Amino acid sequence: MLFRHPRIQRPLSSRVARIRSALKRGILHVARQRSLAPLGMTAVLGLILAASTALAANGIDVRRGEDSTVFGNCVPSLVVENKSAETIDYLQVDVAVALGNGQERTVELMSAYREGVLYPIAPGGKATLKQHLDTSMALGVACGEVKARRVVRTICEAAGGKECGSSVSVQP
Repeated sequence: MLFRHPRIQRPLSSRVARIRSALKRGILHVARQRSLAPLGMTAVLGLILAASTALAANGIDVRRGEDSTVFGNCVPSLVVENKSAETIDYLQVDVAVALGNGQERTVELMSAYREGVLYPIAPGGKATLKQHLDTSMALGVACGEVKARRVVRTICEAAGGKECGSSVSVQP
């Protein structure tokens, strides 16, 4: 017995047959697309996580260097490792130093003279930040009198005097 839908000229049985054959062909095709979609999303998510991990690891790391004594005064230093993809033209880290007598002094540790010849730190390179005793005051104490250190300010300039695009992490 054939029934006709009022809007469709063909009998329902032929329409159902066409839908069934389309479903048989289409179900496998749709199932393949759906099974690959999570893999595609997983791959995209993996790439995003890998890129963010790479960005976190590719910064500018500054850690404590060896202290030296010049004319009885402690001269601290910091070691820079440039893990970023950009060249650093100038880097300065101001460190507040707590002394044994309760005083606190600020020491400017620089990669080069601010107005002088720059010593760029290339990607993958290392450098030492030093206190320039001819342009700043010495601490006036021996290294044994230094009790604590903390970072006050960081200045990082890339080529052309622009601010560095990479993050600078300092452990004084």
